[in-house]
Amino acid sequence: MSASLNAFALFFSLLNPFLMSIYMLGIIRNSEAKVFNMALIQGSLISFIVFIIFAKTGEAFFNEVLHARFESFQIFGGLIFLVIGYRYVFEGADTIGVMRGAPNHLAGTIAMPFMIGPGTISASVITGVQLSLMQTILVIFFTLFLTCSLLILMKYLHDHMQHKYSNYIDLYVDIVGRVAALLIGTIAIDMIVTGVSGILEG
Repeated sequence: MSASLNAFALFFSLLNPFLMSIYMLGIIRNSEAKVFNMALIQGSLISFIVFIIFAKTGEAFFNEVLHARFESFQIFGGLIFLVIGYRYVFEGADTIGVMRGAPNHLAGTIAMPFMIGPGTISASVITGVQLSLMQTILVIFFTLFLTCSLLILMKYLHDHMQHKYSNYIDLYVDIVGRVAALLIGTIAIDMIVTGVSGILEG
């Protein structure tokens, strides 16, 4: 049970819905609730399938199927997050939502890079090693369900409170957004360094 709780804590910290609401602020602001909720559910389903595949196959998926190093994925994922962090700092949160902002692309935008990334892929591999397949499926499903539910709640609160409490919302976005931008950049650099170190050591 403790292994399952540790796996849940790891996934939930990586899929932190409070920080994700800041990363996805442009999408939350510029999308209708119905479109956003459907895209979020679809993105969560895509993420669920990807996480289960990596939990089952581990790094062998990269080595035997893609014939690429896992470290290369870490470097590329780090570069993606670096671009997001840069745009957030210098262009504002709304620009993140227009990276691929068409409604038919929202599910893919939410799944990658907001949910699927080197951190969550690594967590999937670790969880797959430590837990049985059924336990892994339950942990990943519950984490994504909780994250998705909280983000839908945040979207609802944003739509119904943005006019009445716009000053407080802007203050929250400004403070948490700056912290999130620093965190995104830090994670991005760490991913790149880890990937490069792995290649050099290999």
